[in-house]
Amino acid sequence: MSQEILEKRVLALKYRPHRFEDLVGQSTVSQTLSLALDSDRLSHAYLFSGLRGSGKTSTARIMAKALLCSEGPTSKPCEVCDNCKSANSNRHLDVIEMDAASNRGIDDIKDLIEHTKYKPSSGRFKVFIIDEVHMLTTQAFNALLKTLEEPPPFVKFILATTDPLKLPATILSRTQHFRFNKIATADVIHHLSHILNEENIAYEKDALEILARTGQGSLRDTLTLLDQAIIFSKGRVNTTSVVDMLGLIDPKLMDNIFSIILNKGDINQIIKDLEVYEVSQICDEMAIYLKDKMLSKDTKFDLLLFDRFFRILSDAKHLLAINSDGGFVLILTFMKMIEATNLKTIDDIINQVEKLEVRKETPVSKPVEKIVEKVVEAPIEKIEEKAIERVIEKIEEIKPVFVEPETKIEEVTPFDEVLVQSDNIMDLGMIDAIEVVDYSTPFDDLPMTPAPAVAKEIEIEKPKEIAIEPIIEHQVPANIFEEIEIVPLEEVFEEETDIQNELYEKLTAKVYDRDPDLGECFEKNFIFNGFENKKLYITSYAQDEDRKFLYKHFGIIKTFAQDIFGNDVELDFKKEEPSVLENKKVEEKEETNSVSQNEISSNEVIENSNDTSSMLEEIEMGSGCVADMHKGAVTQPSQQELQLNDILNSKMLDKAKELFDIKKITVKARS
Repeated sequence: MSQEILEKRVLALKYRPHRFEDLVGQSTVSQTLSLALDSDRLSHAYLFSGLRGSGKTSTARIMAKALLCSEGPTSKPCEVCDNCKSANSNRHLDVIEMDAASNRGIDDIKDLIEHTKYKPSSGRFKVFIIDEVHMLTTQAFNALLKTLEEPPPFVKFILATTDPLKLPATILSRTQHFRFNKIATADVIHHLSHILNEENIAYEKDALEILARTGQGSLRDTLTLLDQAIIFSKGRVNTTSVVDMLGLIDPKLMDNIFSIILNKGDINQIIKDLEVYEVSQICDEMAIYLKDKMLSKDTKFDLLLFDRFFRILSDAKHLLAINSDGGFVLILTFMKMIEATNLKTIDDIINQVEKLEVRKETPVSKPVEKIVEKVVEAPIEKIEEKAIERVIEKIEEIKPVFVEPETKIEEVTPFDEVLVQSDNIMDLGMIDAIEVVDYSTPFDDLPMTPAPAVAKEIEIEKPKEIAIEPIIEHQVPANIFEEIEIVPLEEVFEEETDIQNELYEKLTAKVYDRDPDLGECFEKNFIFNGFENKKLYITSYAQDEDRKFLYKHFGIIKTFAQDIFGNDVELDFKKEEPSVLENKKVEEKEETNSVSQNEISSNEVIENSNDTSSMLEEIEMGSGCVADMHKGAVTQPSQQELQLNDILNSKMLDKAKELFDIKKITVKARS
């Protein structure tokens, strides 16, 4: 190529490296390839991957020239033989360079494979350079696999790509992979200064730093910007011309911006000067400026200040990402930075605290003094340690309150009343009052000792015993019917109870459908006590893990109850200890035994009666129920015994025993 044509080429092509020593920022790759050439440990396929403009294609051409050199293979081609000259001018017949972006089909790969069958024309090897190899189709990759794995001895493949992740694993496994790193800014600046010295062009180092930073590690992009800067600056590359060309913020303006921020000056003029720039670009430039100041350890900035400024810029970028108004974001950023400069050392804060005037504290109000006296006078051994701690915490919360001298507290709070009225045991619920839910749950803590008033009410409501008077044989039938005129009401009550039980069984089944474990825990710990006035009465025996499990799913249980019993249903829980349930089971067992003994005695009476056949006939026809007593005009003794047993075993009596907690039933005969 003539010297005149070479002079007119762009810098990226004019100063393309021709030796491994000329590669910029890729010392690892150049050293490895040089040693492989000198030791004759060559692979049949190489893969070069890395950032654009990092030297992949240039390295592939240098490698091809080193393989074809008449004195090679060598890491230092002679540059004078015909093979080297032909390779430098890109017209060597044995160097086949293919662009996979435009020749990506299976037919193109078939042509390439066809060329591999023929020996090189003049060189030692036939070298195939496939650039942007990741653009090949899947079918093309599959067609290339066999040839790439076992090519002829005289064939070498050099693949280049910017995205190696798009290559199939079968291709990666058949090649030696070399990764080209991002070129360091210092290496780029050194290379730019070398080129400008060769071109006899004056420059400023700050201008080269801006160009290198803008190129973002790509040497080709940086050389393209240098070409543009040489033209724009009219032969002298300075900072002002480069900043104007790239549309960046002048470093002097950036110094002025942070000077105003640190001195808490007026930002209106800065906002006007920055109207021609994009807000995102301003944030990026400010971040770069702060990074340079951090590395140079500028004394105007503190480490905490750097941290605050970078956080503010990060928030600004986030606001811009959600399409916020750029001008507003810029103003907000500057205002936050000015506010962030209010740094105070620990000594300054201590001095500020020491200068504060201490306000006079008036004596604590009388109710508080009463509380203290009451707590001190109370027997310590009868107050739990946790209760004492909570009372002291409450007192400490009340003590620091400053009260005006004229203020007098005359009303006694519920907290005071509890402490004054209680002799030995304090109700700490008044101290740590928390907002409760609008409905009761079966998981509230059981009281340690029930209140006396409640115990009295329970004793009043609980009947000692129920006298059931059986029907005697010699009584007139009419009198018998007069004594049992309440049977229809009992039937109605039984029907209502049966309906309620069915509804509760539906509720239990619905809980089982939702979760079998929850249904089992629900049925085991909850006892149905009735449904009246839109209230569902349930006794809860839940403890420990069952209590936590039911509490977690209580919302679901309440929802199911509203679906079955109505949306306005209220859950009324009566909490009992599990021992109470066990006692009830023992009592029910004893009652069952006594009832069975009564049944045995009644059966003996039936066997001794003379009307056994008539009794069996009546039983088969459906007699013996309380409701069927109206059918016969004359009541037989056997029927009377059956009626007594039915009453003892009736659901109504079982319900009464469960509701009133009956311990004993006495049957008295009429005189």
